[in-house]
Amino acid sequence: MRRFSKTKHFRSAGFTLIEVMVVVVILGILAAIIAPRLIGRTDDAKVAQAKIQMKNLETALKLFKMDNGFYPSTEQGLEALIKEPEIGEIPKHYRKGGYLEKKGIPPDPWDNAYVYISPGTDNDYEIISYGADREPGGEGYDADITNWDM
Repeated sequence: MRRFSKTKHFRSAGFTLIEVMVVVVILGILAAIIAPRLIGRTDDAKVAQAKIQMKNLETALKLFKMDNGFYPSTEQGLEALIKEPEIGEIPKHYRKGGYLEKKGIPPDPWDNAYVYISPGTDNDYEIISYGADREPGGEGYDADITNWDM
């Protein structure tokens, strides 16, 4: 005959310290392998973002020219894409609401204003970001990014 004991044995629900340590070690190894690859990609992403923004500004500038027959001058700047210019040649067919969806000129990925020159050295206009060093010239990620180099 079997006796029933009043004490019940409960198995602990949860993880042992060794199981937790194994998981922490595995996560550490994965972080050590993956992190260096991801960290170096932020600069590449910023360069790509600058190029995309420049393409959007180019599209808006082309629309401005189609409506008005000229590109905004250097003194009118890229602001002519969001607000009708009051200096220089005044556009006769300025689009109501401007030429950019967002009502502002985005800064470059390094939080600097894009440099706009019209007429440009070799083209009708130039849009320039000075890159990570925020100064003209430079190499690598510090190099200038222009709309005509893309």
